Formats: sequence, structure tokens, C-alpha cells
Amino acid sequence: MVVGRKIPYLSLSQLLVAVLAFSYLIVALGAQKQLRFGQNGKFKILQVADMHFADGKTTPCLDVFPSQMHTCSDINTTAFIERMIRAEKPDLIVFTGDNIVGFDATDAAKSLSAAFAPAISSNIPWVAVLGNHDQESTLSREGVMKHIVGLQNTLSQLNPAEAHVIDGFGNYNLEIGGVENSRFQNKSVLNLYFLDSGDYSTVPSITGYGWIKPSQQFWFQRTSANLRRAYASKPEPQKGPAPGLVYFHIPLPEFASFDSSNFTGVKQEGISSASVNSGFFTTMVQAGDVKAVFTGHDHLNDFCGELTGIQLCYAGGFGYHAYGKAGWSRRARVVVASLEKSEKGDWGPVKSIKTWKRLDDPYLTAIDGQALWSKSPAGGRTKE
Repeated sequence: MVVGRKIPYLSLSQLLVAVLAFSYLIVALGAQKQLRFGQNGKFKILQVADMHFADGKTTPCLDVFPSQMHTCSDINTTAFIERMIRAEKPDLIVFTGDNIVGFDATDAAKSLSAAFAPAISSNIPWVAVLGNHDQESTLSREGVMKHIVGLQNTLSQLNPAEAHVIDGFGNYNLEIGGVENSRFQNKSVLNLYFLDSGDYSTVPSITGYGWIKPSQQFWFQRTSANLRRAYASKPEPQKGPAPGLVYFHIPLPEFASFDSSNFTGVKQEGISSASVNSGFFTTMVQAGDVKAVFTGHDHLNDFCGELTGIQLCYAGGFGYHAYGKAGWSRRARVVVASLEKSEKGDWGPVKSIKTWKRLDDPYLTAIDGQALWSKSPAGGRTKE
């Protein structure tokens, strides 16, 4: 023992900071828990596209009936999220960009926190990607994504740790494990990919919106290959890949491949994709695991159409401070993946993926239910 040595102590404020930091660490670690299918053999995802949140109750609604204007604000967007969470009880909430509308958000950090508040308070894991408007307030795109990553209960990531060079912010993937105590509990039976589709072109000779760059596509290819290899390996080696779902904001040029005869939903405006085709659709086709892509951006489109084995889906506009159409309800998309069950009653790999939308009307009306993908008995793919 050293006599006379002063023992360092923490002031009350320092102790409070330390306790808060430890609490947030525990929350963050808790949020990183393994996502897996429930005991009912299902995994449900709620997609929220284009909230365009700004300053809360002082922010007016756009494109609603005149009689609604005096009582309508960002709070209507918040209420819709809360209704959807209560009605659907999703396992994961995915926000696909333009979460805030930067030019109308006085303080980006406050607006982001308020926009995601219903997801945070629900204690349901949630993730987000960036749109083309998120960075137009007081934070850069990197700053916006860093703020999102720091919020409670989120599984969002700034970028993959293994990708030393990658364009954008918010490129990452999540693995959804099989049912606990089943043969597939340690295997990812559903893979989710999230990408930053950019905001606007940074190439002077190319106008318009951004696109998914080669560095991002390389990361996707490598990640998909690793997941396919793991799925085909012991334990429980499988033929063919586990199905993958991809989420980002700006639709691909291939979304313009459809008309009313070959999609489910509505197309009420043009496809506002990048003016160049970066080839990401071809990259996904070559990978072979992607079954559906989900975007936002064009608020008046909410269709799903299949092209070369991949469903290309809009969610439809969600937020009340986003442009829309009076009388055409704001909406959200729900996706449910279901597992197959063996003759012995054990849960296996994914059997089917289905989707529907819900409207923000008095009944939360469900519309346009459809099968996106189903597994054939031989392990291949069939259309339902």
C-alpha cells in the first residue's frame, strides 16, 4: 500500500456520463441480437418509404384535401407508423430513405430522432437507408447515417467493416436465422441487403439522380457469394441459395419494364431512376439469390412486377409532408417470409415470400396481396 497517494474520484457529472454511456452500450449490444424466424415459422418486415419528416406538428401536410389541412402535420406520419406497428407487429422495420426532407428540417438530428421515435419506442429492431433528401438539412450524408446508427434498437450500419473502400453510407446486410432449436437455428435462411442508392449524380456530364456504384456492387457480389457458400455447407447443407431481399431508395431503370398488364398495384408517375444504368440489376440476376427488390422515391407508384426472376416493388408514399395525391391514401408495404415444415414437425428453410400493402384509412385496409416467390419441391423456384 502506498501511503499518502491520492485516490482519483469521479464527479457526479462524470459518473452520470459514464452510467449513460454504459447504458447505451448495453442497449446497442441488445439491439445486435440475432434476428431469426419466430416459433410460428414466419418473419415479417414492415417497409416505410419516404416519410419526409421535418419539424413535427408545425410542418404542414402536402396533397391532402383542404378540409384536412388545419389538423394535418408530421404527427399524422408518426400516428400512421404507430398504427402499422400495432396492427402488423413486424419482426423488423425498414425505412427506405427520404426519412427526413432536409430543406424543411431545422435540425437534422432532432428531425431524425423524431421520425424514428415510433420504431425506437416499440423495441422492435429497425434499419434505415438514405434517400436523396436526407442530407439537405444540417448534417451530411455521412453525418445522417452516423446519427441513425447511434439511435436505440437499430441494426443499421454505417458501412461494412470488411469493405475498406465503398461508395455511399449505409451499405450492409442482415442474416435472418432459422427458428430457435430447429435444425436451421444456426443458419441464415433469409438474407437482407441494404444499399445507399445515392442522391444526385456527381459526374458533370451526367444529370439526374445517383446510382449504385461498382464498389457497392463488388461488396454485394462478395457478400452474396459468402452467404451462398455458407448455406451450401454443413450443418444442413442446402441446394440452391437462401432467398435474398434488397432494400434501397432510388428505383433501378428496370422498374420501367412494366405496364398495367404485368404488375400488381398502380403506376401513377414516371420512373425517376438514374439517367444511366449501372448494371446492378444484372449483378443481382447473376448472383442468383435475390428474389425481390424494394424501393421508394416515386410516391405515387406502389406496384410489384417480376423481371428475370426478381420482383421489383415500390412501397408507395408513406409520409404526409411528402408529395402525394389527395384522396389516395398514404401506404406501407408488408413482406412475410414463411418456412416449410417437415413431416416430423420441424421448421426448415424458407418456403414462400408474400406481400401486401396497408392504407392509412380508418380500417388500415390491406390491398394487393400477392406471392413474390415460392420454393419448388426440388429446391428451385416456382411462381404462385
